[in-house]
Amino acid sequence: MVVKDKERKEERLSIVKIGGNIVDDPELLESFLCDFHRLEGRKLLVHGGGVMASKMAVELGIETKMIQGRRITDADTLKLVTMVYAGWINKNMVASLQKIGCNAIGLSGADGNTIPALRRSPVPVDYGFVGDPDPEKVNAHFISQLIEAGITPVFCAITHDGNGSLLNTNADTIAYSVATALSEIYETSLYYCFEKEGVLMDMTDPDSLIRTMNREECEVYRQQGVIADGMIPKLDNSFRAIEKGVKEVIILHAKNLLLKKGTVLVENQPGSKQKQHPGTL
Repeated sequence: MVVKDKERKEERLSIVKIGGNIVDDPELLESFLCDFHRLEGRKLLVHGGGVMASKMAVELGIETKMIQGRRITDADTLKLVTMVYAGWINKNMVASLQKIGCNAIGLSGADGNTIPALRRSPVPVDYGFVGDPDPEKVNAHFISQLIEAGITPVFCAITHDGNGSLLNTNADTIAYSVATALSEIYETSLYYCFEKEGVLMDMTDPDSLIRTMNREECEVYRQQGVIADGMIPKLDNSFRAIEKGVKEVIILHAKNLLLKKGTVLVENQPGSKQKQHPGTL
């Protein structure tokens, strides 16, 4: 029987983004992938790989430039990140998942035209070959067909512009875009996993976890310098996802994926304030 997309809305889908140093540590990555496989229900994985790309760039003599956690991508860097993200990292993750019984398929945004993107305007900053996907243009129907066939999509951080050019794309943004698009079909949860406990008041203190945060509080933390660098696009994408229909967004350590313990992003509550971490706001 063919199940229409709107009839699947009650089905849950977990979209997990893995990044940071976890991707580059074989033991931590293996443990994470086992936990990912153990997640109940439908699932989809998005991965980064910026640390490995930066290391290879140094080895190849390619200068790495970052602005607010986002990589500047010239022609040589595009070749490098495509090889690293869509090649080595993506296929090794897929092979590792197949080993433990998860029938995964590795994809870039160009495959099946799953994630088309628009090359970012050079004004005010020229990021080079960097793409910004539009959730409304994500091929959610095709992705859901893979999921319903029992296949787990594994997306790397490469998209395309529809005119023959690949584009480097922030993996957090890909996770947000796919989660938002698929929230029209499934009850979708988005988990951003990395090597920290979540959003911390003090990056050196894992016990300084901010357990809940709304957008207003996020802006205050940002002004205070608590939130900076790569956490900025992660949180921007998280709040946009909530506003566009994703049921829940949690930023957490990869080891806590099954516990779902981390920073829970919430909508602003009119006329009220969320309870803060001791000593904040």
